[in-house]
Amino acid sequence: MDFRKATISDLSEMQEMYIETIKWVCKNDYTPLQIDAWVSGLNNTERWLKVIHNQFVLLALIENKIVGYGTLKDGNYIDFFCVHKNYQRQGIADEIFIKLELEAKKENSKTMTADVSITAKPFFEKKGFIIKGEQKNIRLGIELINYKMEKEI
Repeated sequence: MDFRKATISDLSEMQEMYIETIKWVCKNDYTPLQIDAWVSGLNNTERWLKVIHNQFVLLALIENKIVGYGTLKDGNYIDFFCVHKNYQRQGIADEIFIKLELEAKKENSKTMTADVSITAKPFFEKKGFIIKGEQKNIRLGIELINYKMEKEI
């Protein structure tokens, strides 16, 4: 597995993987309506461009195919964290997380935070994050539950 920072040319592959992964991996925790509302965020092109330009965006690649990525905003906030649906449970998330945590430490951050889906909550808890609160987000009139989580580093 190789790692590198993302560029604007990676954006469409990242977005496609994001949709496929949410639709497949989160289907036991969210309804089809909730998932559709969630992935509608891809329509916000400006937000995705800001992620690429302003965040630390780390890609995990196998044979030049993106199999996962994580982003770090402002040196301590995990904004996106995604592993391809066909590459789950192979240690990719662990490797991405280790590198994001190292980057946060380089930025002299004392904590890491994330807004985490129901599906991802057990992974983040295993990494030492604690729940600071349950959040109810409304997107396209649909309620989506996630968790504000934090870890001291």
